[in-house]
Amino acid sequence: MKKYFAAFWKENKRFMLLLLTIVFFKSAIADLNSISGRSMQPTLLDGDKVWVNKLAYDIRIPFTDIFLATRADPNRGDIIIIDSEAAEKRLVKRIVGLPGDTIYMRNNTLVINGQPADYEVISSDNNSMIIREQLFNHSHQAMLSDTLSNRVSRSFGPETVPEDQFFVLGDNRDNSADSRVYSFIPREQIIGRSSSVVFSLDSERNYLPRADRFLTELN
Repeated sequence: MKKYFAAFWKENKRFMLLLLTIVFFKSAIADLNSISGRSMQPTLLDGDKVWVNKLAYDIRIPFTDIFLATRADPNRGDIIIIDSEAAEKRLVKRIVGLPGDTIYMRNNTLVINGQPADYEVISSDNNSMIIREQLFNHSHQAMLSDTLSNRVSRSFGPETVPEDQFFVLGDNRDNSADSRVYSFIPREQIIGRSSSVVFSLDSERNYLPRADRFLTELN
């Protein structure tokens, strides 16, 4: 048996080292995450593959959740990938509330620490509206729906975000299970930050590439 493994290692050493390097890189440094569903429209589309920077906030021991060092704090407006225990799956959402913030929502209007967000209508049709939401020094697009089915989720709080936790929302406000459903997100469940789409495949068009979304920056 020893001779067999020795021969196998000799013949496949370069491949095994390359494989180990790739696995290490994906575990501790960066990875790709697939977007499935509509919860982050219009910013992210079903079929997008986004870059995940796992060193954006913290350094962890590879293949574990053990923290080694903190590099930066998550910021309002960041798009983050979450290993959600409450949802029992990965989530991709946007940070809206920071630790200590008091969050209040009524009919999809955000009020943070008594300061209402500013809104500008970009486009609308019979079913939805695209708006630009300004949160202090950050702005991004969001989508609102004209359907009645999810209006209960348009209100929240007021509640104060606990220490080392965050309030997150999907950009598609009426079609997103986020902190309004799963409550606040502990920092240790944040895997990393995404700031770009690497490539995108359109599931409604036989998975043809959306070339215009390749390597696009997110905000």
